[in-house]
Amino acid sequence: MSKFAVVTDSTAYIPTEYVGKHNITVAPQILIWGNETFRDGIDIRSDEYFSRLKTSKVMPSTSQVSPASMQSIFQPLVDQGFEVLGIFISSKLSGTLQSAIQGKASMGTAGEKVTLVDSQSTAMALGFQVLAAARALEAGATIKEVAALTEKAHEKTGVLFAVDTLEFLHRGGRIGGAQRYIGAALNLKPILALKEGKVEGIERIRTKGKAHDRILELVAEKTKGKSNVRIASLHANAADDAKILLDAAARKLNPVETLSTELSPVVGTHTGPGTVGLAFMFD
Repeated sequence: MSKFAVVTDSTAYIPTEYVGKHNITVAPQILIWGNETFRDGIDIRSDEYFSRLKTSKVMPSTSQVSPASMQSIFQPLVDQGFEVLGIFISSKLSGTLQSAIQGKASMGTAGEKVTLVDSQSTAMALGFQVLAAARALEAGATIKEVAALTEKAHEKTGVLFAVDTLEFLHRGGRIGGAQRYIGAALNLKPILALKEGKVEGIERIRTKGKAHDRILELVAEKTKGKSNVRIASLHANAADDAKILLDAAARKLNPVETLSTELSPVVGTHTGPGTVGLAFMFD
């Protein structure tokens, strides 16, 4: 009987207990802060990151998992007799998938045991795809069957979130200075979503509470009439707001699974503290 292993990256935010239960391997993205380098979620946790960010005069930057690191994950699994399915952050958001392709190529013929999929997602929209793949493999599906399903899974997943401030989007080059100034003056909270594998702004709402309410309305529209809806909250140093939103989603959407997740330091660098959102998946 074949053995299977699922690999993803740290932007999936899959809760630790699920990672262990389904034997998922998580490749950490890289956070660069001045002269220091951290592995996302390993060398620095979200609470440490946001605490340090408040007083830091140097802004961190990010980098994807290297090809060598990918090979160092794949090779031992293959050597142990596993077939490997790698599902990673959208290739339009990160070079992580390309690193995985290069890492696989470096393995020679052993790389034939590694199958790679572009999730066209991130956050728990990616995480839900990974969990669905792991559960299907555990139920007896083949790597080929699960890879085919996963390649279409982005059509049934999504993530919407609101940032608390435009400052970090501005620092990262996502918006200009004028937009940042107007947004701050009017207290606008942009709502962003994954579209075609990219993060795009869809609305701007006055006040944080109304933005969170609107996120729930949009998720309700996208999941209306769908079966086996799964919902996850996500937040960057805003656990209370995320809990309120997740509780409201649980009441309104009647999901079969709800999860609470934190944005990792790598993604928090681009969105900033106070970010809150929902990810979803349906059958």
